[in-house]
Amino acid sequence: MPAGPADPPRRAFVVVIDALGFGPEPDADAYGDAGANTLLHLAQAVGGLDLPVLGGLGLGNIAPLPGVPPSAAPALHGLLHHEGPGKDSTTGHWELMGAPAPAPLPTYPQGLPPALCARLEAATGHELIGGEVLDGLEALERHGPEHLRSGALIAYTSVDSVVQLAAHEDVLPQAALEDACAAARIALRGEDAVGRVIARPFRGVPGAFERTAGRRDFTLPAPGRTALDALHEARVPVHAVGKVDDLFAGRGVDVAHPGATNAAALTAVGALLGELEHGAVVANLIETDQRYGHRKDVTGFHAALREIDAAVGAWLGALRPGDLLVLSADHGVDPAMAHSDHTRERVPLLARFAGDGGRRHDGPMADVGASLVAWLTGRADPALRGRPFC
Repeated sequence: MPAGPADPPRRAFVVVIDALGFGPEPDADAYGDAGANTLLHLAQAVGGLDLPVLGGLGLGNIAPLPGVPPSAAPALHGLLHHEGPGKDSTTGHWELMGAPAPAPLPTYPQGLPPALCARLEAATGHELIGGEVLDGLEALERHGPEHLRSGALIAYTSVDSVVQLAAHEDVLPQAALEDACAAARIALRGEDAVGRVIARPFRGVPGAFERTAGRRDFTLPAPGRTALDALHEARVPVHAVGKVDDLFAGRGVDVAHPGATNAAALTAVGALLGELEHGAVVANLIETDQRYGHRKDVTGFHAALREIDAAVGAWLGALRPGDLLVLSADHGVDPAMAHSDHTRERVPLLARFAGDGGRRHDGPMADVGASLVAWLTGRADPALRGRPFC
């Protein structure tokens, strides 16, 4: 049950495992993702998943999953679906916090139009090269040598609603790259209001370029009131870990904690478990998507999940009686697809809290945000989408 006014202050931890889809949405075919199932196909590719803690919480109770048998004593578990369009982190996190996109965000499947690039050059004060639909590392290898010679920023996009601008740290300092991205964000309005402009600093030499940990996302504000807004209005402190602060353009976030790698984000969540007295923590674990998912590195993906599994085991031992722990995802990135893009999938739900009872709960992704608010304020917010499961 939610906390009442006389109850001790409560805490809630929502951890989003990026791109951990668990089966296609009914409209997946319209996205080119018919039959997508990231978790199932990952498990099949590695000969079964080794995730004893997540399994104990009920991951294998959601649907059959090689290597993860159903738990005899699961936490609350189920599948969550999108209500709005999209299959990326921006729309996925908006959905989780109760603000699905009302319409598809603009994309450039044929690459960034020349007229758009000209507008961005005028807005940023930098010449642009590239503009294609490319994987990030491919963009660096293809255009990095010219960037080093001319200083022009590397621009590229994907099937997602995104414009990415990359610069070598020896050519353009990160602060200057972020200034360019902020200017691009302002310029990309109306029919070109993409979900994210992403700063992509990198280092190294041709043939051995690597992205730094300095990624920063410049995101559209969420299209409606979110659970983070509701908590802010109720004066409940909100801590964001990883790219969560960027994905909500800072709105509703009181403290942002770094999490450019899973190790950094897991450490931040663990520290907050030990230090926080009251409030919400919303964290993103990025590497299952950025480092392993898009590259179809199933061994690395599984290793990252095992690292997360071990961390969750430690967190369970640190939970207090009034704590809520929610594990979910934002979309998929199925390694079995012919493409290497995100996949339009439902996402798993695991939630540990006093009285969870091992129930099954299926519903919209917005139920996560609704539950977060109900748990921490003591009452459901009728103005928010979703239905509390706790």
